[in-house]
Amino acid sequence: MTPRSRLLKSLLLAAGVLAGSLLSGTAGAQGPRIYGLTPKPIAPDTYVFEGSTEHFTRDNGGNILNAAFIVTADGVIVIQTGPSRRYGEEMRAAIRRVTDKPVRKTYISNLHPDYFLGAQAFAPEAPVAALPGTIAGIREEGPGIAENMYRMIGDWMRGTEVVIPDEPVFGSTVVFGDHRLRLIPLHGHTAADLALFDETTGVLFAGGVVFCGRTPTTPHADVADWLKALDAVEALDGVRLLVPNHGHIRPDKACVAQTRDWLTWLDATLRAAVEAGLDMTDALELPIPERFHGLGVLRAEYRRSVAHLWPRIERESLPRVN
Repeated sequence: MTPRSRLLKSLLLAAGVLAGSLLSGTAGAQGPRIYGLTPKPIAPDTYVFEGSTEHFTRDNGGNILNAAFIVTADGVIVIQTGPSRRYGEEMRAAIRRVTDKPVRKTYISNLHPDYFLGAQAFAPEAPVAALPGTIAGIREEGPGIAENMYRMIGDWMRGTEVVIPDEPVFGSTVVFGDHRLRLIPLHGHTAADLALFDETTGVLFAGGVVFCGRTPTTPHADVADWLKALDAVEALDGVRLLVPNHGHIRPDKACVAQTRDWLTWLDATLRAAVEAGLDMTDALELPIPERFHGLGVLRAEYRRSVAHLWPRIERESLPRVN
């Protein structure tokens, strides 16, 4: 097989694996579409809605994210809005059970569906803020992302429409009441990843760059940049509690190392496979080291990452010769 035909075969395989992933979990039990969101207090004035460590399915309605809110003297700050209008509405109702203060602002960390598709429940009463790269990504890819979610989780998505964030944010520190929030622009998991560090409580909302007990997802990933983002998170002082957007909340930065370990192994393994002359079908079945076996959706997410990353790695290893 020539290098050109190997590359074409890999691209076709990538499309097939991604299509299969989008259709996974489409058969689910029918019943009332209720997320049953319960805010968990994790620090003064600070609450999290803990999601599962699964894939999007019609059973869980796409509830795989740790959305959060902070009650300040100036109003409520929302961090992520969940995967659907229904989720956002339940989230807002749960917030009202905690406080009668209005939502002051909503922050979206990246363009993945479970971060922004619940924003209808908060806009236009409260500004929806995100990094410029996230705003551009949602504007360009949002309709297609929503379409995929309608196919994957079905009736949970009823009435959900894309809301494009209307307030660009940059690296800065903002004050809401007695809470100082440091807005930290990163990239690597996607082209624009916003982390928020509450300097008042020491809670770091790490966005999508840190996964904890759950295999990282890579549809928009640049691994080299992602590793640099993890270095930036590791260097932050004063972190008392780390909230990953996917996985377990921890009082330390252990999952920064866990995410770095996975990405380093994944990138090195796929590059070695290409250099050894393997094709993508071979790479899909490569063994995964035992130290990763406790991560959620391990083999399925590994295969998705092969589909996401293999074509680029293969192109880099087979440069065009003029």
